[in-house]
Amino acid sequence: MASQINPPRGMRDFLPQEKASRNDLLAKIVGSYASHGFQEIETPAMEAIERLSSGDGGDNEKLAFRVLKRGEDLDQALDTNPEELADLGLRYDLTVPLTRFYATNHAKLPKVFKAIQTGPVWRAERPQKGRYRQFVQCDIDIIGDESGFAEIELLNASLNSLKAIGITDAKVRVNHRKLLTASIKALGVSDSDQSKAMITIDKLDKVGVSGVQEEMKERFGDQVSEATAAWLNSLSTKASVPKELEELFEAVGLLHPGALRFDPTLVRGMGYYTGTIFEIEHPASGASIGGGGRYDGMVGKWLGVATPAVGISIGFERVAELVADTKTSAKLLVLVFDLENQTAALATQAEAIKAGYLVRLEPKPKKLNLLLETLKTQGFEHFAVLDEPKAGLKGLNIKPIG
Repeated sequence: MASQINPPRGMRDFLPQEKASRNDLLAKIVGSYASHGFQEIETPAMEAIERLSSGDGGDNEKLAFRVLKRGEDLDQALDTNPEELADLGLRYDLTVPLTRFYATNHAKLPKVFKAIQTGPVWRAERPQKGRYRQFVQCDIDIIGDESGFAEIELLNASLNSLKAIGITDAKVRVNHRKLLTASIKALGVSDSDQSKAMITIDKLDKVGVSGVQEEMKERFGDQVSEATAAWLNSLSTKASVPKELEELFEAVGLLHPGALRFDPTLVRGMGYYTGTIFEIEHPASGASIGGGGRYDGMVGKWLGVATPAVGISIGFERVAELVADTKTSAKLLVLVFDLENQTAALATQAEAIKAGYLVRLEPKPKKLNLLLETLKTQGFEHFAVLDEPKAGLKGLNIKPIG
């Protein structure tokens, strides 16, 4: 008996109907973003390894798939410096590639650039439910706008895109990195240990106050640990919105009442965030379905000129699970014909395509019902038999399958 052949761990195959559904879902998201004036771009799957390991990607940098050098470069590295065998890596998010893209192409782009970017990213995760080694992200970013209106635009467009795919009850947790930094400093954590403290506080949803307190004790001692517990226990689920975020809450609240919630413990793991940060949650999902924030220092690292930037990403795999019953709106038609009428079948297929159908040609089998049952599982809902070749599309009797 042949052994079962599977894709690599943490990666998946998609059958035709699944792929059609995913394409339809992605098109709705991208279409909604485009309606808000964002423009779609594309970047390579790989970037220079030094860019992917620059210190801005947080823990994701440890999860980057590295790509070996090739040919003589690999032979030389093996002989002289085995620690530098890789010169490229698969992208682990779409933000790092975007900042490189902007630095490369900024002279051809508008002063304020509003980008859409979708595509697969790769992380060497431990595969488990909801976590894959290859998955799709949907990002929008605004580069060149330092005003708070950029954040307002991003959240409005993202909430509208979620509504376009039927997700109407998403909520957005919002915080500001400067507020978070001040809160952690008040606990007695030194400036050099801020990032370590953030990593611990970021685990609050998973381990609770006691778990965070214990880890803070291990890292920073009893005094910081006790101050952390007191701070976390003092926080209200309805904490008042700080001055730095009032404009954002007011503007987005007018369009999406109750969609935003201030969360003073929200961290977002990426090291590149410098201002407002946000995370999208949904009651039916056990994890966030999107997130982002302002990263003003990152573009300038490649461009050499300070450039404001802010972005947000929708986790496509997680929203796809929430709307798993989404069906493609395409009209799929099976056109059955006799082999001697293949020229007429091709002509009729062209007519049907112009009329909006997706048409699969099938030579007439001995058991038509068996063929139709098989194709129905692939999403085909209608069929027609080409009995009168010269009649074309008008002569077809289109019937539902089953």
